Amino acid sequence: MKVKSDRTLDCLGLYCPEPVFRTRMELDDIKAGEILEVLADDPAAEADIRSLVKHLEQEIVSVSRDGNTVRILIKKVK
Repeated sequence: MKVKSDRTLDCLGLYCPEPVFRTRMELDDIKAGEILEVLADDPAAEADIRSLVKHLEQEIVSVSRDGNTVRILIKKVK
């Protein structure tokens, strides 16, 4: 099943801590139940964003890779 995101955050070309900082700001800005798609190519982005999502008690819906690009879908739970 293809999950549709409500908003896309393009962090391609940005390096730590920018992708995590921007993800946090977007999560603060969306409503509960919405899905944020984050695209990043920083090697540390996946681990950093997973840690942020866990810390904020949100939910990772899926993580996929295409070459150097990681696509992370995050559902805002509350």
